[in-house]
Amino acid sequence: MQTAMDALGQSEAFLDFQESLSKVASIDRPVLLIGERGTGKELAATRMHYLSRRWQGPFSALNCAALAPSLIEPELFGYEKGAFTGAAERRLGRFEAANGGSLLLDEIGNIPLEVQAKILRVVEYGVFERVGSTRPVEVDVRIIGATNADLRAMAANRRFQPDLLDRLAFDVLFLPPLRARSGDIRLLAEHFAGRMALELDRKEDPVFSAGALRALERHAWPGNIRELKNVVERAVYRTAGAIIRDIVFDPFDSPYGPAPPPAKAVPEQAAPHPAPGDDACGFAGQSYKEAVAQLEIQLLRAALKATRFNQRKAAKRLGLTYDQMRGQLRKHKAAFA
Repeated sequence: MQTAMDALGQSEAFLDFQESLSKVASIDRPVLLIGERGTGKELAATRMHYLSRRWQGPFSALNCAALAPSLIEPELFGYEKGAFTGAAERRLGRFEAANGGSLLLDEIGNIPLEVQAKILRVVEYGVFERVGSTRPVEVDVRIIGATNADLRAMAANRRFQPDLLDRLAFDVLFLPPLRARSGDIRLLAEHFAGRMALELDRKEDPVFSAGALRALERHAWPGNIRELKNVVERAVYRTAGAIIRDIVFDPFDSPYGPAPPPAKAVPEQAAPHPAPGDDACGFAGQSYKEAVAQLEIQLLRAALKATRFNQRKAAKRLGLTYDQMRGQLRKHKAAFA
């Protein structure tokens, strides 16, 4: 079973999702799991399997994004000896391996249309043929699809089989991102920290300082639980004592790393003499939002130039946290391209 991201939480969003998962687990129908990267889709699928009537059967998971499109069909359905170059013997596919149990198709939107048609036949009739064979193979498999893609938009654009989407979407569960589970961040962080300390054979349990906890709770967590786990484990191993004070969100950040390209020089133009009623600060004719954005870009450029493009030093010069500085650079990324 998957153990990398334990199903821990006490927030309302987390508990609501777990309740929905428990209800649908007992219904022997296909289910779609929709969630951002790092939210624990495979963990949710594993839990769904072990809460179902199929719990004694096999559970198999395939990341469809990790395979070339041409390899997905033989991986799912298997192949006969001589079916193609390199097929030296018969090989069973994931559907046969999961017979009597559950099969997770992660990143299901990456499956080619022609393979989707074969999956549809399995969903409807429980039958398929191995690659290189015309003999039908019968299986009894519950399919769990997982993705962060908009499958309805893909179906509308004929990039996903609408009939397959209809069959798979008996129910659709949306995994809440970590930013919607603020009440769970401390619980998860302490759990991951304790496990890392055990792995390192530390004698004392790690404790987060108030500042470190604030930093964890204010972070946007684009990588969700997987990112939180990495950040916490990194903080534990870099801390000699039991008190964790320093949190490094970006391991690539270093004053010795490659410097970003300098901002493109913009030729200065003589500012027109402000007309009566115009703002004399150089923002005449601009909306409030445009003027504020221009001022922010000017301040960011000046601070970066003064600190030789060291973002941490630039953030300190502007009175910002490092995360706030990174957020401003992302906000105005077009100006720093």
